[in-house]
Amino acid sequence: MFVTKLYREFFNSEKTGGLILIIMTVLSLTIANTRWGVDYPEFWNTMIGGHTIIHWINDGLMAIFFLLIGLELEREIYDGELSSLRNASLPIFAAVGGMIVPALVFLMFNAGTPAQAGAGIPMATDIAFAIGILSLLGKRVPASLKIFLTALAVIDDLGAILVIAVFYSGSVSALNLAAALGIFLFLILLNRLKINSLIPYLIGGVLMWLFMSKSGVHATITGVLLAFSIPFGNGADHSPSYRLQHFLHKPVALVILPLFALANTCLPIGSDMLSHLGGNHSIGIIAGLLIGKPLGIVLFSMTGARLGLSSLPAELKWKNIAGAGFLAGIGFTMSIFISLLAFTSTELINISKISVFIGSLLSGITGLILLGFTLKVPTVKDENKGD
Repeated sequence: MFVTKLYREFFNSEKTGGLILIIMTVLSLTIANTRWGVDYPEFWNTMIGGHTIIHWINDGLMAIFFLLIGLELEREIYDGELSSLRNASLPIFAAVGGMIVPALVFLMFNAGTPAQAGAGIPMATDIAFAIGILSLLGKRVPASLKIFLTALAVIDDLGAILVIAVFYSGSVSALNLAAALGIFLFLILLNRLKINSLIPYLIGGVLMWLFMSKSGVHATITGVLLAFSIPFGNGADHSPSYRLQHFLHKPVALVILPLFALANTCLPIGSDMLSHLGGNHSIGIIAGLLIGKPLGIVLFSMTGARLGLSSLPAELKWKNIAGAGFLAGIGFTMSIFISLLAFTSTELINISKISVFIGSLLSGITGLILLGFTLKVPTVKDENKGD
């Protein structure tokens, strides 16, 4: 079945991307704390075409990452786990809880302070990292848990995108925003007219990005808008949506996300930064990811089940959902991205990054250990069923 094939491609690309992200992050942190550490961050601030390299990565290439997320979300809505309200309700409840509770945990420590703008930082889940860690458990992971975590992470990232659009955009230029939305509506019209060539959509996407980048609304939102303007059809492998998603898997996993990790984790970790890790700002982020994420995911999921609005897959137990909840506490890419938007202070941004790294690392290790104890070793019969 083509949906299963595309889902497996997405899962495998994210798994590979997650493992590469781990390597790139360790490499970047290592370089930043050696004798090359002074020049290394400056490289990413090299000006090209009127913008720094890191700006092109964070505002340009990350729009392509959001395009892939949007295409995956579109597929899930039309012909995947989110196409049935009954199937979608559990990861939806989980994602809502996984956004609200971490933000509240952060605000418990930082409400009324200059750091309160960072409430969105622990709300996000890094799909690539979370799936990459889950994949370490191999065939012990049932397909229903893979789908739950993937759907949860996709919905979670949609929520993060909405948070970025509403809370982390600057003063809005009505003219540029209107131009960007006008292009979006034109692309929707092309969709309705059954124009299936990708060329006009990609050209329109570039133009929409240019206007959006000048509008005050963060330009990466363009990726999601473009995704939903591209024809999905019946989702078969000849549809524009399928072809583009299939094409983007490897560039995003092997190029874009590793570049993002390299550019945004070049942190010289000195005693001055370590001294801030006991502060409310850092504790709020770490606690939000490590405690708030799994707590919110489990509580809201159980509430949905108790109300009869969702149900736990037969092969899963609540302790498996708790393990997935800890993996969802790996915020990394999206959390760092929101950190860059939340603050203008370099000090606060750097403290946020290292706190995200610590919170994500602790969450990943905890989730891996918990799932390692709670997932059964598959029998020969189970393995013959496949994923």
